[in-house]
Amino acid sequence: MITTFSDAFGRATERHAAWAAQQLQSFTGFLPDGEWSADLDTCRYRQGGRDLRISMLGTFSEEDGSWLWGWANPGFQGSPVTRTAGTLREIGTRYGVPEFAERMVPLAGFPDVRRAVEMLAFGAMGVLGAAGYVGVEAGPGTRLYLLADDPAVPRAAPEAVVLPRVLMYGVELLDVPARPVVAGYFEHHGLPWHESEESISAALPSGATAEVRFDAAGRIASVQVASGGVMG
Repeated sequence: MITTFSDAFGRATERHAAWAAQQLQSFTGFLPDGEWSADLDTCRYRQGGRDLRISMLGTFSEEDGSWLWGWANPGFQGSPVTRTAGTLREIGTRYGVPEFAERMVPLAGFPDVRRAVEMLAFGAMGVLGAAGYVGVEAGPGTRLYLLADDPAVPRAAPEAVVLPRVLMYGVELLDVPARPVVAGYFEHHGLPWHESEESISAALPSGATAEVRFDAAGRIASVQVASGGVMG
């Protein structure tokens, strides 16, 4: 029985932690509260009067604590709604990430099973570059997880004012090394960045320069943004 995610899972997801966390907040704000319905045959999801195109990521069984990927679900194998999850399987196989490559992931041994479920779904969202994900109660003891696959969902952009919080939260969320989280955030947004032994700096869309410094243990020590030659 496994009690933690593999090192390969950490390496695959760490570079996506910060931008995906910010994107998930944006998606949550975009999706209104309200009753929901899903038509997996047509890849549509409706909540609070808003319709979205979705992909089926997987299902979680509270009875035995297992996660089943959508591509392995007997009722949906080979259907359009599981195509994105199938891509995740290919990634897991190519890079040796068992959580993505195997049809079922046993999570019952984790100290916090519900958090493990969310981290698995969140990690998949990041690796796939999805616009968000949602988990809903699909039946007694079963949760259905869906990826937002719709261009109508707004994409979060890098902003100097929230950058420190976003980067710190990304590190804490998956409990991974800080440096790849920071580098991955700038890479995802296509920002020119430079790495030294002590820091990573990047040019923001506003024209400002962000500098993230690390302490001797590799943790984020400070995040500063320079605009017009002034550090803030």
